Amino acid sequence: MTRSTITTPPPGATLPEPLPGAPAPGTALGSHYSRCFGCGEKHPTGLHLSAVTPDGVSVTAEFVVGEAHQGAPGLAHGGVLAAAMDEVIGMSVWLFQRPYVTGRLETDYLAPVPVGVTLYLRAWCTGMSGRKAYLEAEGRIGSPDGPVAVRAAALFIEVGMEHFTEHGDARAIAEEHHEYEVNP
Repeated sequence: MTRSTITTPPPGATLPEPLPGAPAPGTALGSHYSRCFGCGEKHPTGLHLSAVTPDGVSVTAEFVVGEAHQGAPGLAHGGVLAAAMDEVIGMSVWLFQRPYVTGRLETDYLAPVPVGVTLYLRAWCTGMSGRKAYLEAEGRIGSPDGPVAVRAAALFIEVGMEHFTEHGDARAIAEEHHEYEVNP
């Protein structure tokens, strides 16, 4: 993975451990918002990622590349693949039971991803320091052990829920998030 110093954990960064109340290993994670492009079941052309935490600190997910996700004929759009990386990383930070936003996302494309294949995604944290979480993800074609097609490194920043109510749709947040929850 080619990555900058911005997405590399600093000396002294710590690794997360499963938190009390976090989903148990093997638990399927629900959508954090029903109309989210990445995980929302109500988004008509979204990625519809279905995710699981195998260990309480990382996430695996599957994404079926559809016609609506193509760039070149028959191939996934690079921006859609970056969105899938951002989403699976975002799902993994929900395990920390605090809201985060993407500060930086770096994506390496290693192989074309054809329409119709399942991309198996995995995301994990490489370190935490203050409000910053450093994360990585990979997407493999056809199986969890298939060839790596895309890799990402990211910096996520912890924010308060007021970030979403001040800058987003406060009514929609109130309808779906009565208090902070881990992928209800």
